[in-house]
Amino acid sequence: MSAIFLLIGISLLVAVGFLVAFLWAVKTNQYEDDYTPSVRILFNDTPPNNNETTKPE
Repeated sequence: MSAIFLLIGISLLVAVGFLVAFLWAVKTNQYEDDYTPSVRILFNDTPPNNNETTKPE
């Protein structure tokens, strides 16, 4: 019976930890921009450098 009380206490501590982490993320605007990261890979950061290409002989 005491093991159940121990497990309930530990699970409550873990749940409170996740709640604190979630509230911190919301407070620091971690969820402000949810569109840009998903399409960032589609854009080129730098244009290709044509000077580095070699021409076949």
